[in-house]
Amino acid sequence: MGEIVPAPAVCAAAATEPTPRRLQQILRMKLETPLNPINRDTALLRIETEKINALICAWQENEEAKIDNKTYKRLAAIESWENTKKAAVEAQLQEYEEQLQKKKAEYAEKMQNKLAEVHKEAEEKRVVIEATKGEEYVKIEETAKTYRATGYTPRKFFSCIGC
Repeated sequence: MGEIVPAPAVCAAAATEPTPRRLQQILRMKLETPLNPINRDTALLRIETEKINALICAWQENEEAKIDNKTYKRLAAIESWENTKKAAVEAQLQEYEEQLQKKKAEYAEKMQNKLAEVHKEAEEKRVVIEATKGEEYVKIEETAKTYRATGYTPRKFFSCIGC
């Protein structure tokens, strides 16, 4: 009969069992006795146990990989959702900023129009005052001509002097 080589331990559960080299030594010692049914049964049982452990380890690694993949997909979905929401909020913020800039420009234009209107009214009032001033000068000159023609002196002018 050939030598029996146990499968190497792949998962943490199988790591507590003896190493493959030690297992080989144990099996050789037990199998050296010719046709010992107890040693043979023990070796077959050990091989079956190792096979089951290997299958369990493979299943465990497969399930862990499934969990890792599922977690990765969920995290990617959350990240995608977050990026979408951030983009929507940033777009809304940009829209609000544009609206505020537009309103600011409109208000600035209104204020400039008000300033122009105030300036126009002030100019009109200045023109009216200057016209009134001109009319008063003309009136004073006419009164002065009348006084000169008649030789009469105005009383208001001298009223302060005689006080």
